[in-house]
Amino acid sequence: MQILLASAKMMTEKIQRHLTLTPPQFHKESQAFARDMAEYDEGTLAEMLHCSRAIAAQCKARYQRMVSGDAPMLPAVLAYCGQAYKHLRAAELTDDDLQWANQHLWHTSFLYGLLRPLCGISPYRLEGNLSLPSAGGDTVSGFWRSRLTDVLIKAVKADDGVLVHLATEEFQHLFDWRRVCREVDVIQPLFYVRQGASLKIQAVWAKTCRGAMARFIIQNCLCRVEDLNAFAYEGFAFRPDLGERAFPHFVRE
Repeated sequence: MQILLASAKMMTEKIQRHLTLTPPQFHKESQAFARDMAEYDEGTLAEMLHCSRAIAAQCKARYQRMVSGDAPMLPAVLAYCGQAYKHLRAAELTDDDLQWANQHLWHTSFLYGLLRPLCGISPYRLEGNLSLPSAGGDTVSGFWRSRLTDVLIKAVKADDGVLVHLATEEFQHLFDWRRVCREVDVIQPLFYVRQGASLKIQAVWAKTCRGAMARFIIQNCLCRVEDLNAFAYEGFAFRPDLGERAFPHFVRE
């Protein structure tokens, strides 16, 4: 079982735990994008990244440090600190958990493409719809699509052929997603909150549960799709009467 988890815009620069790191598979490509981003001024970066000037200034400084080689290197699984990662709680995972995760968990990234948890990365901010010089006239997502699709499919097939899709929809654009769904068994859990007579997907709860489910899979070394049904968190529980095998439903009543 392979797991796909989205990266997060919120990142830390603090090393929470010393781990043996490996270089990202697409280090050269990420460095090219970093050089591109370091050339833009703060105002342009603020427009490109839809952020404040203060955040843009931080982004520029981070990219400049990457280019100079002075940026801190952190394990990917600890570098991100968005909502999903708050509930993945990777800092509390054991060394054995992290070693298992390093063989089964993928982080999607607009800068780095695909990452394993123990890949060493630097804090950054990037959007998939940007067209950068190093993308050769394509968007960032388009640049990655031809490079990542085979990598992901090969990894899933080398395991048991099952991919648990816990990333957000925007990261599907990094892949030829129709081909991924044709060639491997994609399981996409859906998390609903009951509101009166209706069931709604709420972004914060969905991210919370994606991180918590990734942790559940890692801690229990799950290898069967049916074992996902035992997941329960913050009132969410599996509803066998809803959804289908490819889209198991978990509901918070």
